Amino acid sequence: MAITANDLDAATACLVTTLGQAAERDWTAVPGTAEHTAWTTAEHLGDCLMSYAAQLVARPDGRYVRFLATVEKDAVPVELLEFVVAGAGMLSAVVRGASPAARAYHPSGVADPEGFAGMGCVEVLVHGEDIARGLGLSIDPPRDVCERVLARMFPTIQTGTVDPWTALLWATDRIEVPGSERQVGWRWRGAPLDD
Repeated sequence: MAITANDLDAATACLVTTLGQAAERDWTAVPGTAEHTAWTTAEHLGDCLMSYAAQLVARPDGRYVRFLATVEKDAVPVELLEFVVAGAGMLSAVVRGASPAARAYHPSGVADPEGFAGMGCVEVLVHGEDIARGLGLSIDPPRDVCERVLARMFPTIQTGTVDPWTALLWATDRIEVPGSERQVGWRWRGAPLDD
């Protein structure tokens, strides 16, 4: 049940299909993640994806590669989506080309290519949903992708019969699930499960 670059591609396609419906709206005027707008959340998402790709390529010890990817300030939503797609494509390509034995720094644990693909999936789906909600939309990702992401990135979470997408939103403190404790201060596992 490994997470692959194909899963990241599927998550990204889902995000683009959903958010593309609101490409004519003003993303600076709607909520995104926490106190950020949809625009700044999309910029953060693209930067995260490019940063993960850079980690797997450069593999610095104990830190991130020192750069910040930003979008030009006059970018429109279609261009923000291009920025996210570019970041996701870079990460997918690097994951596909990396040795399974490759390891790179992340604060949640020194991660392998599968871990970075999983982090990318969580970023795309969860921040994509944050943006979508601000725009009055909702992402509907492939449930098999959500299942693999949950199993790899949140291995201690028991979801029972809860829909995998609902469980992923709960695991990242986006929603509450009746009968389950809220996931305040949540953290995924970047390191391989057998490390």
